[in-house]
Formats: sequence, structure tokens, C-alpha cells
Amino acid sequence: MRKGRLEAFSDGVLAIIITIMVLELKVPHMVSWEALLEIWPVFLSYVLSFIYLGIYWNNHHHLLQAVLQVNGKVLWANLHLLFWLSLVPFASGWMGENHFAQLPVIVYGFVLLMSAIAYYILVRALIKLHGKKTTLATAIGNDAKGKISVVIYVAAMLLGLWNAWPALFLYGVVAVIWIVPDKRIEKNLVHNELNEEA
Repeated sequence: MRKGRLEAFSDGVLAIIITIMVLELKVPHMVSWEALLEIWPVFLSYVLSFIYLGIYWNNHHHLLQAVLQVNGKVLWANLHLLFWLSLVPFASGWMGENHFAQLPVIVYGFVLLMSAIAYYILVRALIKLHGKKTTLATAIGNDAKGKISVVIYVAAMLLGLWNAWPALFLYGVVAVIWIVPDKRIEKNLVHNELNEEA
């Protein structure tokens, strides 16, 4: 099967998820700096979640540039990823509305953890479909960034049992790790295109 429909559907779902998140930002009824300051946790939660969704969209795009086709397993793996990402607005809103209380921060971390695991499953399904000697498999390698991210999420959730702020800091660390799209895929695609032209 061709990948175009999967890409279009995924882009649409991510756009809807971001729209839902921004609609959750309630406009203050008062015209004052104090009114804006009251909603800072919701806004901060929105910014962090927007960055995460942007990271997933960007890396998902790079991932699909390195493949030619999809199959049923890839479609289900992609839906699994979209399921967890669709929970980001709920977890983000709950966390912001409750001023980063411990349980919402831990639940937010759990959603991020499951999204990372789902992304890993999608990558493995694509590698299995295309083979271990393809551009994608070469570019992903041992996926150190992905494995480190999972460890940080788990550590953050455990820290969240004690104090929510170190957990939030670690969620930010993972976002910084991934803020630049995965260059490995880009480099391998360019390298292969140059070899084909030569």
C-alpha cells in the first residue's frame, strides 16, 4: 500500500489535536495583567504540549520520507501513536488547570511515555516491512535518543511522586533533545540520492 493516505490522515489528526488544545485556552473575563497571570499554568502547559506535538509531526514526516510503502501492521502502529497523542490535550489541560499538581503531572508523563513507546513500535514496524539494510534502518541505528527519552520519562514520573517541578523540568529536557528533527534520516536520504545520481 502507498503511504500517502497514512500521511494525510496523520497530519489531519495532529492538526485537530492542536486545535482542541488551543480551544481549551480560556480567554480571561477581566482586562488586567493579574487576569493573565492567573492562567499562566494553562498557557505553559499548552506551550510544552504544542512543542511536543510539533516534534512528533516533524519526526513523523521525516520518518515517512524514508519509506516507500505501508502495510496493515504499520497502519495499526500509526493509529496506536495517534491514540496516545490524542490524549495530550486532556493531560495537558488537566495539568495546567490544576497548577501542575502531582497526579496530573505524572499522568502527563505517562501519556508522553506511551507516545514515545508507540513511536518506537511504528519505527520498528516500518523497518520490519522495508528491511534492515534500508535507509530508514541505517538512519535509526540503535535509536539512542528514543531509549534515553523513555528512561527520562520514567525517572520524571518517579520524581513526580515526590515533587512535580523536577518532573516538568525533565519533560522539558526530552523536548530539547528532540526539538531538532532527526538528522539521521535526512542525512541518509541525501547520501542515497547522491549515490543514485553518481
